[in-house]
Amino acid sequence: MKTLRSYVCGKWHTADSGFRPLVNPSTEEQIAQASSHGVDFAAVLEHARTQGGPALRGMTFVERAGLLKETSRVLRENRDELLELSRVNTGTTKPDGAFDLDGASGTLAWYAGWGRRLGEHPFLADGDGNQLARSEGFWGQHVLVPRPGVAVHVNAFNFPAWGFAEKAACSLLAGMPLVTKPATATALVTERCVELIVAAGILPQGALQLVCGGTGDLLDRLGPTDVLAFTGSADTAARLRDRDNLRRSNTRVNVEADSLNAAVLAPESGDGATFELFLRDVTREMTQKTGQKCTAVRRILVPRDDIDRVQGALVERLGQVVTGDPADPAVTMGPVATAQQLDDAVAGIAELAAAARLVHGTGKRVDGAGATGGKGFFVSPTLLRADDARAAGVVHRREVFAPVATLLPYDGTAADAASLVALGEGMLVTSVYGDHEPWLLGFLAGAGGFTGRVYVGSEGSAGDAPGSGIAMPQSLHGGPGRAGGGEELGGRVGLAFYMQRVALQGERGQVERLAGLRDE
Repeated sequence: MKTLRSYVCGKWHTADSGFRPLVNPSTEEQIAQASSHGVDFAAVLEHARTQGGPALRGMTFVERAGLLKETSRVLRENRDELLELSRVNTGTTKPDGAFDLDGASGTLAWYAGWGRRLGEHPFLADGDGNQLARSEGFWGQHVLVPRPGVAVHVNAFNFPAWGFAEKAACSLLAGMPLVTKPATATALVTERCVELIVAAGILPQGALQLVCGGTGDLLDRLGPTDVLAFTGSADTAARLRDRDNLRRSNTRVNVEADSLNAAVLAPESGDGATFELFLRDVTREMTQKTGQKCTAVRRILVPRDDIDRVQGALVERLGQVVTGDPADPAVTMGPVATAQQLDDAVAGIAELAAAARLVHGTGKRVDGAGATGGKGFFVSPTLLRADDARAAGVVHRREVFAPVATLLPYDGTAADAASLVALGEGMLVTSVYGDHEPWLLGFLAGAGGFTGRVYVGSEGSAGDAPGSGIAMPQSLHGGPGRAGGGEELGGRVGLAFYMQRVALQGERGQVERLAGLRDE
């Protein structure tokens, strides 16, 4: 059985006590153990501040981009090994494991390419400059400079590769060293990713450190120039934000939390490409990664006159999903990742069933194809239906982090659809499917303020649309309210969290040379 290690202060640390088990969610067999016992977190931060930070800040964007390019290459070259670890530790099918791993290497690669275009300069001009006096002898320009602290990344269990890489890409390109802390239950993939990167000798000492296990007093040692990026539950996020030292120091905190994402079918969608895209996307976003995605569809809003037709079509497609051990080639959806996730899913479905009725699935644990009876954390795709969307309060409050969604009717107007979406009190993504632009415009006006991203499926996008669940590095990932109020990815949006915005003032030519806007 493997003992996971932490990579801290330039060396690998193996704990001697305090271990937590990692299991194969298809078999419930323990495959590894992890603990951070004995890690000196004060030394971890000091190592990052004195070694990694100065090294990264001394590089240009082109040089930092080169680090990301090589890091992406290492993950791609070891893809098959990482896919197998993902299957064993997180229960992913090969396509679902690839979604995580290719998302990781792809995000690193995109930021590498974009970073090269930022040029041979350590700072980033932010917006247009402004004349501040009667002449250009006094000019103002906002500039983003790397923060002289440490970025601590606390990631969720569902994306052990992508969650690590998307935060690391932004932090490293911005010039800020990082300490990454994966969820212990699925840390096998993250540990191997970091092991491969360290072995390749890509990054300067102190630029990347890994903690497998608990965080000890790490978060209590963060200060005013440090940042904390957290992905996980809203309850845990609230406790983190309330830590005395984070409030006293005004440590920057970015949160990605719960999200009751909605998929909305516009009226008069017919049976063409738009309707087909809607069915394909909703089915995938319910079942990909066994529904364990922060961007998964949880609420499906359709015109009341269309609800029976949509229900029949979705039930037919969900009925084709084969739930079981991904080691069986016939399986198309694996288990949820942990026993706790299974218990929460079953409890959550029961809560939803108080306001909605099951139309597909059992609402209970099931035996998986290719798995030993009674073993494994399996739950089949589950569709519920509530005929009074406004009375189904729990559906708009309770996120079940599993292949579970609820079908809800609306009256066909953009205003009604938007107001129902808003009951989720903040989403990462809302998807809407339709071709009538005045209706879409009305919906965007009503729902846009409640979501971080709006994905529009239409006849024109059907050939290229990748699905609402993919967080692309070019676009914002984050959302208001329940979703955490955070902002990740999105090009410079993702970098800004790790950089300090400075108002640079002086003679225009000098200011623009310092900001990297002029070569001479």
